[in-house]
Amino acid sequence: MAFSLFNIGKSKEPVKNQVVEVPLAQIVPNRYQPRQVFDQTAIQELAQTIDEHGLLQPIILREYETGKYEIIAGERRFRAMSLLNWTKAPAIVEKMNDQETASLALIENLQRSQLSPVEEAQAYQQLMELNKLTQSALAKGMGKSQSFVANKLRLLQLITPVQNAIMDHKISERHGRAMLSLSEDQQRDILMKIVNNDWTVRQTEDEIARMQGKPVPSEVEAQKQRELFGLDEELTVKKDDAQDQPAKKKKAPKKTKKVASRVKVSDPRIAVNTIKKSLKLVNDNGFETKVKETKTANGVELTITIVAPTD
Repeated sequence: MAFSLFNIGKSKEPVKNQVVEVPLAQIVPNRYQPRQVFDQTAIQELAQTIDEHGLLQPIILREYETGKYEIIAGERRFRAMSLLNWTKAPAIVEKMNDQETASLALIENLQRSQLSPVEEAQAYQQLMELNKLTQSALAKGMGKSQSFVANKLRLLQLITPVQNAIMDHKISERHGRAMLSLSEDQQRDILMKIVNNDWTVRQTEDEIARMQGKPVPSEVEAQKQRELFGLDEELTVKKDDAQDQPAKKKKAPKKTKKVASRVKVSDPRIAVNTIKKSLKLVNDNGFETKVKETKTANGVELTITIVAPTD
């Protein structure tokens, strides 16, 4: 992405265009580090790699006071070196002000680290405040759509326990988004039920709908499927016919030929909608789906992409 959008890297040169040794005791983490949860196992594995192969990439620092340094990029490497009881860290020292340091640290983590959705949202919020950016400008600079950024930022409206549950991977981002319409007390109640009962997103949405007195999504979907294939009408007719018939003596069952649905669907849009509804079930299980729809001379061509969940 273009760092110039955040007024970073336009004309900055390293104070020392070389790797220097900086005492670990003089280094502090960046106060704008978006990652709040560090995987200790991953840090230990990184430490083992560094111990065996050395530090392949120096950390980036800035000297904010004489003899005191703040991490711009490389806190995981810094933590790994601390585990190894290194006294000095190979580093490149940059000259940056507070705004530039904070912005670059946030961008560095957004690009390189697997942040949780909440940590990502917090980083976007901080970048907007530091650089007085609109959602649109931030999205353009980060190479994201505005709706993507907006959906992440909405997670910050959730109460802290829910945000923490997302960061700790106890619930998914989609669980959190489903709770946005709830009060604080309702969020706490639903969060407990999700964690204790291991609810899927669909089960969560159903319970929220019941709490709010709204149609339950899974029941509405099932009804639409029945109506789509005429099952309700067919079952009702068969039941009424059976009631109108006089009682007959039982006969040995005859082998009957199974007949598929009597409803003949000729409009391709109905088939497309059915496929899209099926994909929603895939989404509810944490997968991301993308559908590209192209009209052809004979109907509609669908290209479906399914991405495995990351949280």
